[in-house]
Amino acid sequence: MTTHLIDAGVNLTNHQFDDQHLAIITRAKAHNVSQMLLIGCDIDSSQQALNLAKQFTLLATAGVHPHDAKSVNEQLEEQLRLLATAPEVVAIGECGLDYNRDFSPRETQRSVLHRQLALAVALNLPVYLHERDASEDMLAILQQYSVRGVLHCFTGDQHALEKYLALGLYIGITGWVCDERRGKQLQQLIPSIPLERLLIETDAPFLIPRTLTPKPKSRRNEPSYLPHICETIAALKGLEFATVAKQTTLNFQQLFNHKG
Repeated sequence: MTTHLIDAGVNLTNHQFDDQHLAIITRAKAHNVSQMLLIGCDIDSSQQALNLAKQFTLLATAGVHPHDAKSVNEQLEEQLRLLATAPEVVAIGECGLDYNRDFSPRETQRSVLHRQLALAVALNLPVYLHERDASEDMLAILQQYSVRGVLHCFTGDQHALEKYLALGLYIGITGWVCDERRGKQLQQLIPSIPLERLLIETDAPFLIPRTLTPKPKSRRNEPSYLPHICETIAALKGLEFATVAKQTTLNFQQLFNHKG
């Protein structure tokens, strides 16, 4: 019996995938990636993600990334509410805080995060969260809302992990876990993440697993590499590939209320 996987985070609207959407999705399906969540990072990319989700029977998020918080206007809630009426939109985000790059002022990031969390509560939708070097502020804000969701592309420390788990969040793991330079801390934390709280994602076209063999000619990541991330996590947890694949698929379906 084939073990299917779900990629819990793909930036299919990224220009690196222009005019190649069908090929990317076909390759993913050939590697048993049966579903993927397309990430919206601002209003335009959220609309594009929804369009692609409709075209290819996929799922999407609608939200504003902290990098783009500075471009938000007073219509944000109205715009996201409209996008969220589509059945393909299963979460609000990518939203959060990024103090690593600071592409938007921190106060603006916090304000826009508050607005999106409040909207997610009002719409009874999960949140798709981003956090880099901002866990204390992120946790303080999250504690003010009763939200469910996933901390996407987790790269934090043990303290942050424990706090996010205590809030009931799922933890998204990307190809960062396959990086021998930056991924050592994450590798050590994988055994501490309960299997029933794990999601796996490529974050394609970013974060290509550095342990792929043979090494792809292109540096572009894609959903067809998701099984490699699943294998790495299974090895770190001392579990079978099929066990991790089955449970992370179930986790995705439960979080995003998706039965397909």
